[in-house]
Amino acid sequence: MAQRGSYAKGIAKREEILTAALDVIARNGYRRTSVRELADAVGLSQAGLLHYFSSKEELFQEILRKRDEVDAATFDTEHEHPIEGFFSVIRHNAEVPGLVQLYAQLSTEAGDPEHPAHEFFVERYRQFRIMFAGLVRAEQAAGNVDPDLDADRVANLFLAAADGLQTQWMLDPSIDMVENVTYLWQLVTRRV
Repeated sequence: MAQRGSYAKGIAKREEILTAALDVIARNGYRRTSVRELADAVGLSQAGLLHYFSSKEELFQEILRKRDEVDAATFDTEHEHPIEGFFSVIRHNAEVPGLVQLYAQLSTEAGDPEHPAHEFFVERYRQFRIMFAGLVRAEQAAGNVDPDLDADRVANLFLAAADGLQTQWMLDPSIDMVENVTYLWQLVTRRV
């Protein structure tokens, strides 16, 4: 029995670390956040914090996974139409530049098949493509999107546009990511 309690406490502490890390990185930025600051935020030493993760890379990957969970729980339930949830996530990203920086840095590094986060990003993109293509197919069935459009390609283009706009926004914060993605959606949903 003690082992189960210990395991549950470990899971709870790991969740506490990830939740605190979201706040610290959003506030300080990815480059200005150290493992020491993350450890301090939850009352641990650096070694104590890393005890819950196999590496610093895994820690940052799990922070992004937690961000996705929080975004999905928050934005999937708040909107009548799924595309509005997508727009809300993009809007929220403008409020947490440190997490956007972490995402951009880690996703670029994960392009290397040997990187510890490689499989995480491969699977993340696969899941988002499936979800977004399903959204496009639902809109096609409702008569809101041209049925001749390839839903899988449209999904890829939206993900590319969202990531590309994030990069542009990091370089020039005057770029309105939501306005641009909304415009793209309007182009796709315009019936000819």
